[in-house]
Formats: sequence, structure tokens, C-alpha cells
Amino acid sequence: MPEKQPARWQADSALALVALIWGATFVVVKQAITQISALYFLSLRFSLASLCLLILFLPALRRLPGRQLIAGLRGGFITGLFLWSGYVLQTFGLRYTSAGNAGFLTGLYIVLVPVIGAVVYRQTPSSRELFGLTLAAAGMLTMTLPGAGTGFSINFGDLLTIACAVAFAFHLLVLGYFSKRESVEAVAVGQIACAALLSTLSLVVEKPVAHWSTAVVLAIVITATFATALAFALQTWGQKHTTPTRTALIFALEPVFALATALAFGEPLRWLAIFGGALILAGILAVELRSA
Repeated sequence: MPEKQPARWQADSALALVALIWGATFVVVKQAITQISALYFLSLRFSLASLCLLILFLPALRRLPGRQLIAGLRGGFITGLFLWSGYVLQTFGLRYTSAGNAGFLTGLYIVLVPVIGAVVYRQTPSSRELFGLTLAAAGMLTMTLPGAGTGFSINFGDLLTIACAVAFAFHLLVLGYFSKRESVEAVAVGQIACAALLSTLSLVVEKPVAHWSTAVVLAIVITATFATALAFALQTWGQKHTTPTRTALIFALEPVFALATALAFGEPLRWLAIFGGALILAGILAVELRSA
């Protein structure tokens, strides 16, 4: 009997929930990495998330034929390379920029998805895509403008976050490819396990340091269970039933949630950031809202 396809609204709702979870955890991560080294945090986060996914999907994984299991895990590991790169760049970037800026600049990956996809498929971006890119670039520059009279600058954290957006764009495209061809459960476990392994191996570069507190423990548990295990399981399943472009459109909600959460936790309101973020969202929507 063929697998029953879920309704489109179910896949869209799952992806919207992922955007909400990710947007709401920028502040949590930013506060945590003031008390724990970035790679140590990622190692603990992804290791705990891998354990959660393994427990959740163990029955389904055991039912898979050996060849199908290996193929799914291999696809997950390839996807995990881009995922880990994005999170490393984003986590280090949060040390030097605000959670609101990080949320909006990370959202640039949504604009980059159709552009990178066009390069891969050797298609020239449309005028709509070029217009959207122009708006997003203007928004990025506006967000990084300092106070009046101090001149233009872009801080190191902003640059790292922009690089993380590129990595996440590749992750979304590669995940879309493998989630439609391999087992969702194997791909989900494989990508998180890959990120956990790389984060742990990287501890030889950055010595693990932590000032343990309730906030740090809660940050690890919340990001591992909700923002990693649950979120990436939902994303992998959702992308199986939709396109990368539609996924990118729904994920345009993430920077909105990120800024709202940052403001709720007391980050100062900067109108340039609001205006720049609005331009980025306008660019995102200009790229994604295409006629049929």
C-alpha cells in the first residue's frame, strides 16, 4: 500500500513551528555562550539531540533494510557537514553581534536558496530574484550601520553570521534532496550525529570551558531537545513533502520571531535594525512569492 501523503497545511505547519522554535532560541544561545565555550556547547547540544533522535526513531531504523539504512545515514552525514558549519559560524557570531541582528542576518539563507539552486541547475536568476537580493543586501547594510556620526562599519559577528547563512542555504538544498530519496528517520539521525561528532572532535582546537549554572543547563536541554531533535525531525519530514523554495518562504518567519524574542528579553530597540530587518524580509518575500 503506498504511503499516504499528508495535507500541505500539515507540512507547512510543521515548518512554521520549526521557524518559531529557532527564532525563539537565539537569545537562549547568546546568554549561554557567555558561560560556556562555543564548541563545547555545540558538542553537548548535538550529542544529547542525537541520543533523543536515536531513542525516538530506533523502531523505524530497525525496520529498514541494511542498504537503505546506510544510504540514509550517509545522506544525513553529508547534510550534517553543512549543518555543523552553519551552527559553528552562527554560535561564534553571536559572541560579537546582537541576537536580533543574528536572527535577521541568518535569514539571508532564505534568499540564497533559490540563487544557489539556480547555479546548481545552471539557470539565470530572474529579475524578481535579483530585486529581492538587492533589497536584502540593503537591509543587511542598514542593520550594521552604527549610530549617527560614527561612520559605516560591519562587525566580526555580522560577517560570521552572513557566512553561516551561506552554509544553511546549502544545508536546506541538500536536505531537500536526500529527504525525498532516503529514509526520513535515517537522514535526521545521520545529520545530527555528524554535527555531534564534528563538534566533539573540534574540542581539540578550543578547550572545553564552562561555568555551570541553571541557565547553561537549561540552554543545553532546550536547544538539544526542542531546537535540534524536534526541529530537525520536523524539518526533515516537512521537506519530504514540499520544495526547498516553499520551505524557505516559511522560514522567513524565523528572523521575525528572533527579533521579537530579543526585544522581549530586553535588547534595546534600534530603529535602523527594524528598518534593515524589514528590507531583508521584503527581499526574502520578493524572491519567494512568485506567481505560479
